[in-house]
Amino acid sequence: GDITSKLIKKKIPKKAKLLTNQNAIIGGLHFAKEVFRLIDKKIKFIIKRKEGSFVKKGNVIAIIKGDVKKILIGERVALNFIGHISGVATKTNKFVKLVKKKNCKICCTRKTIPNLRIVQKYAVKLGGGINHRFNLSDQYLIKDNHVASFDIKTLVNLAIRNKKRKKITVEVDSLLQLNKILGLKFN
Repeated sequence: GDITSKLIKKKIPKKAKLLTNQNAIIGGLHFAKEVFRLIDKKIKFIIKRKEGSFVKKGNVIAIIKGDVKKILIGERVALNFIGHISGVATKTNKFVKLVKKKNCKICCTRKTIPNLRIVQKYAVKLGGGINHRFNLSDQYLIKDNHVASFDIKTLVNLAIRNKKRKKITVEVDSLLQLNKILGLKFN
């Protein structure tokens, strides 16, 4: 717990404004609101900007009203959610803009911080990216380590036979590998 904020013994009503410190895609406001709700249901967290919208440095993104001690207790966790989600969304959006005219999509990995996969994939979507598989059972992803252990064409044929509406993705390292699987019915 926040032992420093616990030094404040009196209930002191305060109003705090959350301002952006840089241009960004804003995200995590609903997470922050939930942080304060869990600490004290009397805290009012008023969202001033739409989740996933572009904000400029100095914009007010939320107003918090309530007991200052309770606000201080939740402040760091709430700001960590906003900072992390906004950071991932903003960086994703930069990549999305770079490939917009190239018929490409920016897709995230499932390699995320432990216990934050849902949060990070949410942030990628806010930034205009798309989510790849959530876990190893969502789709077949035949990678170099699989191909190093087994024949690529055999692996793809096995995936096709067992697919049960699962998507099949194959990473190839050479034209030889590509030629081995060209013409197979993935769909």
